Amino acid sequence: MRKQLQKMLERKVSEFVGEKKTKDEKVLRKREAMSKRNADIVKTHAIGKISKAETEDGYRQLYYQVHLKHLIKQGEHLYVEEELERRKASFGKKGLYEDAELPVDFTIKTSEDDLVEEDRDPVMERYTYDRLKVVQYAERWWDEYNPAYQKFDVDCTNYVSQCLHAGGAPMRGHPNRSRGWWYRSKNWSFSWTVANALKTYLQHSTAGLRAREVEDPQELQLGDVICYDFQGDGRFDHNTVVTGKDAYGMPLVNAHTYNSRMRYWAYEDSSAYTSNIQYKFFHIVDDSL
Repeated sequence: MRKQLQKMLERKVSEFVGEKKTKDEKVLRKREAMSKRNADIVKTHAIGKISKAETEDGYRQLYYQVHLKHLIKQGEHLYVEEELERRKASFGKKGLYEDAELPVDFTIKTSEDDLVEEDRDPVMERYTYDRLKVVQYAERWWDEYNPAYQKFDVDCTNYVSQCLHAGGAPMRGHPNRSRGWWYRSKNWSFSWTVANALKTYLQHSTAGLRAREVEDPQELQLGDVICYDFQGDGRFDHNTVVTGKDAYGMPLVNAHTYNSRMRYWAYEDSSAYTSNIQYKFFHIVDDSL
């Protein structure tokens, strides 16, 4: 199994850097997105870890995770993008039958999506937002899970909330789960963990953690938030935190669920991407200016 895994990793690396022809939609989308940005994947390094092996309907099934590191060159600018990809390979009598990514379904709607109440009498709390600490936290935990917090199968908003709090954003609203933004004693507000609820909170909050919506992603700074509505149906599915900028000043982001770091903000290479995608760009405001 390990020899087979190594062969698959070598093939995947050669596809990303263009040494091998591919029909993999994700690789093709990534190449196209890079071309639009005048960027190239100079080198890719892949490390695989088997999570489960079993036999199903006469086929051997190998579930594994790939840690991909892409060295990206954009003009004179070099940076490293990383991602953790979950995959499943099927083997028959003649060898490898199929090797495919296990996509994340961001579009599962929950009853908690829109349960965010507006505070009628909000208490103002002055705070300073430390953007460096946000980035440091985002970098520390992008491929792991802080044991101080609950881990979720769809963990993107929980991760972004942790990053915001690490930067000094104050919690408020406890114990009402539909009010404010907070995490305490293994309990939390909907806005802490649900993508659409955090988007709604950032749009309307006038106390504690506050944000200003901007139109251009280039206006965002480190520690700001991008929200994604992949289907364009008005219900937002995913959140990321800005941790860097590319050569043209466009945001690079970190995220959980499909764990990644320094990823280009537009998500055009994601299996969840559709032509109907909508974005919300939020600049976190504080009282330091």
